[in-house]
Amino acid sequence: APFACDKGSKLAKGHPDWIIRNDKGRVANSAHCGKYFYGLDATNPAVRKHVYDTIRRAVKDWGFEVLKLDFLYACCLSGNGKYDNTMSRAEAMYLGFRTIRAAAGDAFIIGCGSPLGSAIGFVDGMRVSCDTGPTWYPAFPLPWWDNGTLPALRGMLRNTLSRAVLGHRWWHNDPDCILLGESTKLTDVEVVSAASIVAMTGGMFLLSDDMEKVSESRLSVAKKIFPLTGVTAVPLDLHSAQNGGMPSILRAWCSDESTVINAQQKEVRKTEGLPSSWSSDMLREQASKLECEVGYSPGMIMNPYSRERSCFAVAPGLGTWTVVSLSNWMDHSNKLSVSFSALIWHSYQDYLSTGTPTSKEIIGDTIERVFDTPGEQTESGFHVFSFWESKYSWVPHQALVGNDPLVKKLAPHETEIFHIKPANPTRPQYIGSDLHFSCGFEVQNFEWSERSVKIELKNDYEKKGSIFVHLPGGRGDGENKLENLSITVNGTVTPDWCVIAKPKIGVHSAGSPKPTHYYHGNIVKVQVSVAGSSGDGDGIVHFNF
Repeated sequence: APFACDKGSKLAKGHPDWIIRNDKGRVANSAHCGKYFYGLDATNPAVRKHVYDTIRRAVKDWGFEVLKLDFLYACCLSGNGKYDNTMSRAEAMYLGFRTIRAAAGDAFIIGCGSPLGSAIGFVDGMRVSCDTGPTWYPAFPLPWWDNGTLPALRGMLRNTLSRAVLGHRWWHNDPDCILLGESTKLTDVEVVSAASIVAMTGGMFLLSDDMEKVSESRLSVAKKIFPLTGVTAVPLDLHSAQNGGMPSILRAWCSDESTVINAQQKEVRKTEGLPSSWSSDMLREQASKLECEVGYSPGMIMNPYSRERSCFAVAPGLGTWTVVSLSNWMDHSNKLSVSFSALIWHSYQDYLSTGTPTSKEIIGDTIERVFDTPGEQTESGFHVFSFWESKYSWVPHQALVGNDPLVKKLAPHETEIFHIKPANPTRPQYIGSDLHFSCGFEVQNFEWSERSVKIELKNDYEKKGSIFVHLPGGRGDGENKLENLSITVNGTVTPDWCVIAKPKIGVHSAGSPKPTHYYHGNIVKVQVSVAGSSGDGDGIVHFNF
């Protein structure tokens, strides 16, 4: 770090006047991180020139584009033995950061071991947690009970959760690296939890293992959260968390609204004003609004009170749904629950009250109705998909009306990610996959017609796994059938598919306490592979039925 030096270094011996001293004239205490070190006085112009030259050399002469600068607090240690005692410690820290940024230019700076407020506007990334470690609690000889600041996975997760709100507002949060190797004492469940929290909070994704020594099962955990989305989930129990203040519930959204609006706007331009469902002025207004509400864009100034920071922008046709993670931070098995009323997309009730045409969705270049009866979409229940378990269930509409909770029993330190999507029993729906934790970010395009579905998976890198799709099976009380279903993956008919669930989805008309009719559904699991060639046909899945 540029403001710290070893007590036996040439710098310390050659420039003793650069070192901060306490009120008794002794070297100021820098704390103990394996050994004591000295703090360099940022109020001293000579120190700032030394730091400027050092950073400049690393960036310009050595060509480094990313700098991680640790123990930055060393430049503002307590003591009056400074070059300029008229400056406060905060002013000294400010001078230090201003010097670093001036020297680094456009290099990506990751701050670490720093007062957070002083770094705003100067760093691109910031460590927001203590060091992770190869154990859940600090390992002996470290005191296990000091699990907030000493190296351990639990402390890393606690700080990452509590400071998630800083990400993409002040900087990119650095939660420290995910440890995948079996040389640690972390269980598979704990590794999955670490990956889940890093993914849901949307910070930086760092690996430090020798990847050639990482097992395929552990490596697959990292693959399933890559790439990160830049979206930060909201901790729902931040101010009520038990167990040492560790939030257990994170919520985010997935939505194709911005991509659908952009596609509609493009169609308006192509037809040069021919009749459309919405006017071009209205489309442009909506697209502008949704670009600010959905997804994350680096450098965009965002309304801190809106929810665009917690919404993944996904491909047209995928719809809108909720993503929620439940974590058990206890040392024993525990049941966690969250009310379904907290899991519904924030604009859902607004759509009902304002009459926005929720019954229309775009399919390629056309817009067609997918419901014959207004209001059915809200009364068809929900598809619920648990990502790490790859388990599906259908939840009836009454769960929302009756405010029944989503309940899950979790093992010690376990995390599960759920996707809750409003069911549409009359059309195909993408339920999710085991490819990416978002269950949507992996999809480039989703199209369907009355008897077919086409899914284009992103083919920028190699991946293998399964996707889950809802196919309608008809209306009425008869047998649920999928006749003549044929599935091709990458242009070849595949036998590697199965029906894992056949939900009988009840639909309630307004005022009816019981379903007035039923739709039969089929949840089809298909094994897929992507070569990562970015070529035509790679990652394309066709359903014909």
